[in-house]
Amino acid sequence: MFRVEEEAEERTMSVCKNQDPRIHGIQTKIRVVPNFPKPGIMFQDITTLLLDPKAFKDTVDLFVERYKGKNISVVAGVEARGFIFGPPIALAIGAKFVPLRKPRKLPGKVISEEYVLEYGKDCLEMHIGAVEPGDRALVVDDLIATGGTLCAAMKLLERVGAEVVECACVIELPDLKGRERLNGKPLYILVETH
Repeated sequence: MFRVEEEAEERTMSVCKNQDPRIHGIQTKIRVVPNFPKPGIMFQDITTLLLDPKAFKDTVDLFVERYKGKNISVVAGVEARGFIFGPPIALAIGAKFVPLRKPRKLPGKVISEEYVLEYGKDCLEMHIGAVEPGDRALVVDDLIATGGTLCAAMKLLERVGAEVVECACVIELPDLKGRERLNGKPLYILVETH
């Protein structure tokens, strides 16, 4: 019984609830841009976080501390901002980095997964053979909103026989309920914003 409760708690874990002192520094470096890319959107801009070497390093370090020693063999980064955080995490934990890209960006044979957005459809692609059956995968992106992109990423990895251990994002917009679309898959976030 205790293990089940512990697993449920771990699924909803975020560092901000643990009050890690680095979180405040990270949170203050994320710029909110109103009405971008369209009216009514409060865009969470991580480019200002990347301009601060300490905040950027703290962000990567928090993820590395969580995933080091978890036997993860693949870090899958979602285009495009998952490409910023994924590679340093992969290098630090000794995993390969696999880019999950928008259509027609990868040369060679790919598998693809379509997903629905608020304003239409999109698609993620991955090279065939980049991920193998039995690989333990971590999906990395900058932000989870409605969860469609992370769901597509997980489906791609699971279709080739990988086990998705967890999804990791810097920011969560909990009001958009993306976590609920992950079908119980653990999500680790650093900053919640409303």
